[in-house]
Amino acid sequence: MLKKQLEVKAEGKKVYDIVIRDSFDGLAEEMKDFGIQKKRLCIVTESRVGAIYLTKIVALLEPLCRKVEVFVFPEGEDSKNLHTVNQLYQFLIEKEFDRKDMLIALGGGVAGDLTGFAAATYLRGIDFVQVPTSLLAQVDSSIGGKTGVDFQSYKNMVGAFYMPKLVYININTIQSLPERQFQSGLGEVIKHGLIRDKHYFEWVRANKEAIARRDPESLAVVVEGSCKIKRAVVEEDPKEQGVRACLNFGHTFGHSIEKLMNFQLTHGECVGIGCVLASAMSCRRGYITEEEYEDIKELFAYFHFPELPESLDPSEIIREMRHDKKMEHGRIKFIMLQKVGEAKIYTDVTEEEMSYPFQVAAVPEKTISSAETGLTENSPQGTAGIS
Repeated sequence: MLKKQLEVKAEGKKVYDIVIRDSFDGLAEEMKDFGIQKKRLCIVTESRVGAIYLTKIVALLEPLCRKVEVFVFPEGEDSKNLHTVNQLYQFLIEKEFDRKDMLIALGGGVAGDLTGFAAATYLRGIDFVQVPTSLLAQVDSSIGGKTGVDFQSYKNMVGAFYMPKLVYININTIQSLPERQFQSGLGEVIKHGLIRDKHYFEWVRANKEAIARRDPESLAVVVEGSCKIKRAVVEEDPKEQGVRACLNFGHTFGHSIEKLMNFQLTHGECVGIGCVLASAMSCRRGYITEEEYEDIKELFAYFHFPELPESLDPSEIIREMRHDKKMEHGRIKFIMLQKVGEAKIYTDVTEEEMSYPFQVAAVPEKTISSAETGLTENSPQGTAGIS
């Protein structure tokens, strides 16, 4: 039986635990610490995830608390907006939830981000717990207190930093992910190694076959390893005033591609494309070698991530990047690899440099069918590569 527990601290004090298990059986015990016998709980989940796991979670928690309510929204990135948040507010008001009650985010990145933002703002703050079921949410979006929703197709433009009371991870939920979503989630795993831990990156490369077949022991290593990296960065910089921005490696390109593709690609696939483009820029500056750049491309390619769509105009991608929320004093904060295992923030990147990777990596467009898409977003937010 798997049980790992990581403390997340701020200013030297414990804020919450990340609990990694291979079932939901320990969730009730973890929740007891929050005095839930007096609380009403609202489980917020999207439709597909709810159909798989909701009955189990309700059965575990209902005997321990005052009442369990359930709010289900349609799956997908299209639900990650203020309209869905408004519906959740209305639901909580009608059910008379107060500040002593608690929300539970059950699902992938959309469920976690949306629930966290609602928790941060409802009655000026109500406790919430993350129960991430997608690989991306388990290794990245559930950790660190970033919450938010999209605004008129601009990613995460409205949000707040708000820490959960607990992150409870059941790695067996990874087994139910559609293949495309599982692979997509691995993008954040690869990114973590690239920006913070070369040995972890090399371990992923060496064990890619076991990871691809979803070997439980390998998945446990992946989830714990990425959680440790994300925790270390968050503890060092909880509100993204400095080093935490390095977690955005690949995102500056990725968010622009995602919007211009009208969300036909998953968030993670777009971030993966961005990781390869940013790696090309790092190589051109001489920060990483040609061989290292090829290793990065090959690892993304091994997991069958889609290529950069030929239909996209690089100038449009670069123009769209200027709407990114990471702009600072009119300059794009760009993350590049100082070396494999270490990222750095740059504000001196020119449009010519940003155009360079498109010139060396032009490839045919891969057609994405609706059948391939699987979950729009229980999904992790994974990655894409360029060959």
